[in-house]
Amino acid sequence: MPGPKLDHIYTGDCLEIMRAWPDDCIDHCIADPPFGIASGRSRRGKNGMGWAFSSHVTMQEAWDNFSEDEYSQFSLDWLREVCRVVKPNGNILVFGTFHNIYLLGFLLGSTLDRRILNSVIWFKPNAQPNITARMLTESTEQIIWAVNETPKRATKWTFNYWEAKEMNGGKQMRNLWEVPVTSKWERANGAHPSQKPLALVERAILLASNPQDMLLDPFGGAGTLAVAAQRHDRRFVLVESVPEYAKLADRRLRAEAHSDKGSTTPHEESPTESRRTRKPTS
Repeated sequence: MPGPKLDHIYTGDCLEIMRAWPDDCIDHCIADPPFGIASGRSRRGKNGMGWAFSSHVTMQEAWDNFSEDEYSQFSLDWLREVCRVVKPNGNILVFGTFHNIYLLGFLLGSTLDRRILNSVIWFKPNAQPNITARMLTESTEQIIWAVNETPKRATKWTFNYWEAKEMNGGKQMRNLWEVPVTSKWERANGAHPSQKPLALVERAILLASNPQDMLLDPFGGAGTLAVAAQRHDRRFVLVESVPEYAKLADRRLRAEAHSDKGSTTPHEESPTESRRTRKPTS
């Protein structure tokens, strides 16, 4: 069974693609999964997440639209596959909001019996204002940092303590990270509705991986993990279910390569590979 291609973007269903890989073939996973906010657990419906006092629709992407049961099963399925393909004691970092982070934490820590190291709080000083005037402005996301091993057996996971201290001005880094939301220049090659800021992902890979480690994001989106990996001598493999976003990630990588090398000619081969997409089964 062949492993994933280095520095490659797969287009297709992440479950189908990961199931074709052997065990223990990835060093670490940093995942930004669907949050399930386009349907299901708050005031929303089939046409997207909406509000009682506004016609604004926050999220209406098909890839984020699940029923309650579908989302729970899908979350368990992809986390189980990640735990299978990531090496023992590899790091698994998962983004989420209050919509899904408690479910993901329960699945990782209880159902899959992985060791949870930290819950990192990402504070967005320039977060989008709340338009309902019915609740506090949501200005944070969380990152669950887990080790791919049971709590009793987890050992020698990667945590670059001294790099973290240096990044934090000589003081121990805390689990509250203040990083502004994605800037316009990072969207110059196209927009993704949940694109993470490059600085945030760079910090994650610098703390949780070493040079030449292979990093997986099964929900590749705009390719931020790939760009960060390319900048810091890591290898990557992305899976993205939406061809449009896989192409966006490819464009960002090409632009990054041109910026680094001063090249005016495109790469001969694209890092993307199209595969048949299918809806995850529940």
